Amino acid sequence: MSDPDDLTPDSGRQSISPVRDAAWRGAVVTGFVLVAVALARGYGDAWLLFWAVFAVLAGFLVAGPRRSLGLGPGMATQPKSSPRPSLAEAVLAQIPDPVILVGPRAVVLEANKAAHVLLAGLKTGHPLSFALRSPDVLDGIQEVLDTGEPLKVEYSERIPTERTFEVHIGPLQADAAHRADVQAGVVLFFRDLTSARRLEAMRADFVANASHELRTPLASLLGFIETLQGPARDDARARERFLDIMKGQAQRMKRLIDDLLSLSRIEMRVHLSPTQTVDLATIAAQMVETLSPLAKERGVVIKAALPEKPMLILGDRDELLRIAENLIENAVKYGESGGKVDVEVSRIDTSAGGRVAFSVQDYGPGIAPEHLPRLTERFYRVDVVQSRDKGGTGLGLAIVKHIVNRHRGHFDIASEPGQGARFTVTFPEAGAGR
Repeated sequence: MSDPDDLTPDSGRQSISPVRDAAWRGAVVTGFVLVAVALARGYGDAWLLFWAVFAVLAGFLVAGPRRSLGLGPGMATQPKSSPRPSLAEAVLAQIPDPVILVGPRAVVLEANKAAHVLLAGLKTGHPLSFALRSPDVLDGIQEVLDTGEPLKVEYSERIPTERTFEVHIGPLQADAAHRADVQAGVVLFFRDLTSARRLEAMRADFVANASHELRTPLASLLGFIETLQGPARDDARARERFLDIMKGQAQRMKRLIDDLLSLSRIEMRVHLSPTQTVDLATIAAQMVETLSPLAKERGVVIKAALPEKPMLILGDRDELLRIAENLIENAVKYGESGGKVDVEVSRIDTSAGGRVAFSVQDYGPGIAPEHLPRLTERFYRVDVVQSRDKGGTGLGLAIVKHIVNRHRGHFDIASEPGQGARFTVTFPEAGAGR
C-alpha cells in the first residue's frame, strides 16, 4: 500500500514526499560531516579534501538530489503515447484519389494510401522515380519547381490493366511569414480518367459496329415490310413466310444489341478486380446442365470431368457463367460434326502459385492457324455465313477475352484443321499471389 505522501497530483506518478526529502538531505549532510571529522583527525591534508567535497556536495544539494539522480518531477518517466499524425497526413488519408507530396529533388515527403496502392514501390524519403517511371510526370515536377506555375500531364500504365490518369502538379506555396517553415516542393494529384476514356471509346465503337452489323437485318426488315404492304398484301402463304424471316432478323438484332451492351458493361469494369470467392467447378456443372438440351438437339454429347472438391477463384459469378456459356455453346454449334464436347476443370501448379483451369474441347473441323490470333476481335468470323446461320454475333469470344482480363486470367486457343479446337481459360486460385 503506498503512502499518500508519496503520490503527486500527476496522474498517480510516484515521487519523494517533502518530509522524506528533508530527512534524506539531512542524512547525507550528517554522514558527510562525520566522514570529514574522521579524515581531519587522521590525515593532515584532509581539510583540503573536505572543502573540495563540500563544494561538490553543496552544488548537489542546491541543484536538488532528486533531479540530479533522475528522481525529481523534471526527470520522472512520462507515459509514452502513440505518435499523432501530422495535419498533412490526416488530410491526405481522407482523399480517395492518389496524392503525393515531393521535395525539391522529387523525393517523396508524404503520400496517401491510394498513392501506395497505385504505385507499389512508393516509399517516403525515396525519389519518386523509383516507383513512377514517367518522363512526362518527372519533367513536369521539375518545370513546376523552376517556374512555380501549376500544370497538368497525362500518365498511363498498361500492367496489370490499361489505366489513364490526369496528373495535376502544383507548387507548395506559403506566405512570407511562414515560408521558412515550409519545405519547397510540389503536390501531385492523380485523377483517374480510365472510365471516361473507355466510355468515349465504347461510344465510338458502338456506333461504328452497330451501324455496320445492324444494316443488313434492318434492310431485310424494311424490304419485307414493303413487300407485305405491296405485292404480297393478299398473299397469305407469302405473308407467313416473310413474317417468319422478319422474326429471325429481329431476334438477330436483339442478340447483337444484347452482346454489345454486355461487352460495354464488362469493359467499363475491366480495371476493377472481382473480390467474391466463387467455385468454378460448380459454375461449369451448372452450364453443362443448362446447355445439355441444345447439345441433344444437335446430336452432341457433353462429357464433363469436374473435381469433387471446390475450385475457388476470385470472380464475378454472372460473368464466369457467361464465359462457360459462350465456350460450351460455341463448341456445340461449331464442333457438332465431332459428336462430342469435353468440359474440364482442374488445378495447375505454377511457380507463381496455384491456378484453376477451365477448358472446352470440341472435335469438329478445327480452325486454320491464320485465324487464331484474330478470333477474339469484335465481329471477326472464320465463316461469316455459317456464323450468321448459327445465330452468332461475332462478339462471343471478345466477351470471353474481356471477362478473363478483368479476372486477371489467361485465355488460350489451340486448334488444327480436322482435329477440333480447345479453348482454355486459367485464373489465379483464391489465396494465391495475384
